Amino acid sequence: MPWNEPGRSNGDDKDPWKGGNGDQPPDLDEVFSNVQRRLKKIMGGQDKGGGQKRQSAGGGGGASSIGIVFVVGLLAAGWVLWNSIHVIDESERGVVLRFGEYTRTLSPGLNFTLPRPIEEVTTVNVSAVRSIEGASRMLTGDENLIDLAFAIQYRINEPEKFLFNVAIPEESLAQAADSAIREVVGTNTMDYILEIGRGQIALDTQALLEEILASYEPGIEITSFNLQEVRPPSQVRSAFDDVVRAREDQIRFANEAQAYANQVVPEARGQAARILEEAEGYRETVIAKATGEAARFNSIYTEYALAPEVTRERLYLETLEKVYGRSAKVLMDMSDQNNVLYLPLDRMLGGQGTVGSSTMPPPPLMSPSERSANSSSDPRARTGREGR
Repeated sequence: MPWNEPGRSNGDDKDPWKGGNGDQPPDLDEVFSNVQRRLKKIMGGQDKGGGQKRQSAGGGGGASSIGIVFVVGLLAAGWVLWNSIHVIDESERGVVLRFGEYTRTLSPGLNFTLPRPIEEVTTVNVSAVRSIEGASRMLTGDENLIDLAFAIQYRINEPEKFLFNVAIPEESLAQAADSAIREVVGTNTMDYILEIGRGQIALDTQALLEEILASYEPGIEITSFNLQEVRPPSQVRSAFDDVVRAREDQIRFANEAQAYANQVVPEARGQAARILEEAEGYRETVIAKATGEAARFNSIYTEYALAPEVTRERLYLETLEKVYGRSAKVLMDMSDQNNVLYLPLDRMLGGQGTVGSSTMPPPPLMSPSERSANSSSDPRARTGREGR
């Protein structure tokens, strides 16, 4: 019956976790002794308290041995399965060591190996991008000091080389990066590094770093190399700031001058083109005028050859007309002693009869004798005027 079954007498209460008195706490030595005796009964041993064997030498001992072997075998099979089945994640690779020597690399998925200590599996994450940062003071090619801070991003592409080719891959990568950037900085001037060469410096350093790592074979792939900070030492930073501002002013002045040149040069070219066009027009005008004068002279010469007297008188009259037409003077004959009233009509009309005006001046005043002499002149002269 159970120890705690209702109705049992206090004297029959043989609960091993209690002492002789139910109200007293159990004795630990007695509890451990009871547990030990029960285990020995299960395993087929002897009970020292009884002083005699609890099992016979026959079938009881054989059944207990089979049970022990079964339990041990079950535990061994579970341990073998636990150490032989490996599930590798997609971002990882499993490096298998057989008695400490590299044998193969496990791909993602379900994989089987021999149990430990025969084979061991070390998983390495090959998808994660890791980073290392560094900073130091370096000497440039023109013997100036400069402070640089850089960051390297990399990932593991060959896990077996990452684990076994280099003792401390991250430290080796940092030292190789410091060596590479010192070599690149040492071949360039400080002005180039501070102003326009940061991107090229980073590219050259990454290429040199990859070349150095190729000789070590650490199983690392460089994804990017960046210069985080490039500055002169703090002791001379103010002087370099002044130099940078001066360069900025130089660039600004150069841009302003270029803008002014872009404005003035087209205007000058336009004026030059206009002057050339005017000169070309003047040349064409002069040539055309000279050609016309030559043609007019030839035509006059032809007429002169046919009628010299008429042509001579015509030319004379035309010349007088031009001369008098440009003059504002009035000619008067005072031989008859008559009073002549002169009205300056040209001035009264606002100077329309002055030189250069389109209105012709008034004809000269003539005496009656001159008018009669003019009317009785040679008919050839009148013919010449009419021809004119």
